[in-house]
Amino acid sequence: MSVQQREIGRKTLLEEIRKSARIPRIDLSEKTGISRATVTTITADLLREGLIEEVSDDSPSKDARRGRPRVDLQIRGAARLIAGAKISSKAVSLVLLDFSGHQLADLEVEIEKPVFDSEELAEVLKAACDQLARDAGFKLLDLSGLGVGIAGIVDAPRGFVHWSPSLNARNVELSEDLGVRLGVPVYVDNDANLVALAEKYFGLGRGHTDFIVVTIESGVGMGIVIGDELYRGTRGCGAEFGHTKVHLEGAMCRCGQRGCLEAYVADYALLREATFAGGESVEQDVEDLLTAARDGAGVARSIVERAGRMFAMGLANIVNIFDPELIILSGEQMRFDHLYAEEVIEAMRRSIVQVDKAPPEVKIHKWGDQMWAMGAAAYALDMIAEQAAIGADTDAA
Repeated sequence: MSVQQREIGRKTLLEEIRKSARIPRIDLSEKTGISRATVTTITADLLREGLIEEVSDDSPSKDARRGRPRVDLQIRGAARLIAGAKISSKAVSLVLLDFSGHQLADLEVEIEKPVFDSEELAEVLKAACDQLARDAGFKLLDLSGLGVGIAGIVDAPRGFVHWSPSLNARNVELSEDLGVRLGVPVYVDNDANLVALAEKYFGLGRGHTDFIVVTIESGVGMGIVIGDELYRGTRGCGAEFGHTKVHLEGAMCRCGQRGCLEAYVADYALLREATFAGGESVEQDVEDLLTAARDGAGVARSIVERAGRMFAMGLANIVNIFDPELIILSGEQMRFDHLYAEEVIEAMRRSIVQVDKAPPEVKIHKWGDQMWAMGAAAYALDMIAEQAAIGADTDAA
């Protein structure tokens, strides 16, 4: 077996074991198409390196009745320790996972300001990760890696942030900067992409090979899964739903352009419109604004209704371009129903290409920042598992 064949075999088998949770060798061979002899050889290596472990199957089986209980393989949780962090405008949310994806600890740390340089952000993350690890009985340097979700335009393979509302500079080598200061590998991606990963592994996306996640918080994001793979685009900006244009020469977006969807439906956009419109004194935060709209206040209701129309237009564009099986709406604004009210979803349906099949299902997932952090940890876990499979990392088993 060549080195390349061995690496491909190791990656394939380790991925299938992760996906299956626990699986016997014979099923590994059948599911992957790798011969039984090769499966035996490679899994023996993975066992010796401590990446997987054998577990007895307690359920009745033909072999068990003969006195030979079936032996399954599963990921060895203690093999690696992975953290995930979601950076928002008010806090950093973190989770700690073992190599099997089991959550060991979580933590939320309030931050003093919404915008940092990379060195300041590294210090915040270092202190938070150190506390997270200690809460679970570990040290910071026990981490095999950290996944970080950040809003903005991110070249994930490089960990390069072209622009983010959380950073005070453009074109930042964030993975490298954070990795140097934390002393562990860091994997950075757009936070909406990582929500899509969280949905794929832990949420409503399980069992779907094609779905789209739209997140609405202080900004608007989108994660796309096609053929069971996360799609990022060649420059890391292929899923910037919030920056698709819905109005020529329209409202100013925080990205510096005009007419973006985000400039009409994000938190800051709704409050800005309320401030410009004036005349009502309830718009101290988004919840106040939406309450005023529900109570029939004219200005607030007009702002919220326009946001719904713009959002329906954006969703229709997604359906017409991608035709996904499922659209998942997630994020802080899912606490309210103004962007997924039946009239908004119906407006989307009226604007999509009509065929003799049902339109994509739209589901709402009201989860908090800890699940965003789970997506960041899942991304780091993917990267670390791939490196472990080809023997590119140096962690002791």
